[in-house]
Amino acid sequence: MKTYVVSVNNEEIALDSKDISELDIVKKSESEFHILEDNKKYSAKLLHANYLAKELTVEVNGNTYTIAIADEYDQMVKQMGLLTSNTKKEKNINAPMPGLILDILVAEGQEIKEGEQVLVLSAMKMENIITAPSDGVVKLINVAKDDAVEKGQLLIEIA
Repeated sequence: MKTYVVSVNNEEIALDSKDISELDIVKKSESEFHILEDNKKYSAKLLHANYLAKELTVEVNGNTYTIAIADEYDQMVKQMGLLTSNTKKEKNINAPMPGLILDILVAEGQEIKEGEQVLVLSAMKMENIITAPSDGVVKLINVAKDDAVEKGQLLIEIA
């Protein structure tokens, strides 16, 4: 996986410190672009955009690429180790960071699917939607609205 740094400052855009205003970009349609760089021709097409997952799928000259977008906040959260990246599927939902429970979106006994929104956690002045890590049934809700939670605290037990 390659990583590129894209900087946006007013109307100027730079890719790895190279000013991309030097590129000749012609919009052919809502999702298709013709690009010239140093006399090289590129045909680019946006195939799919998932803004919630911060992913784009693009096709450039017939090759398909998935682009993950991480802004300064995403990078800071990753750097602080607040992302849970376990190789095994966890059933239970633990607090990824300290915060305050703003809302609980499920009930005990409710069947849930992987990725379904289960609660809202306020942390670092932002509202974070916590989703189910896997399919299951809500066995126990261990917190209530307006509870303060610590990183790693069990929030919801899933059977």
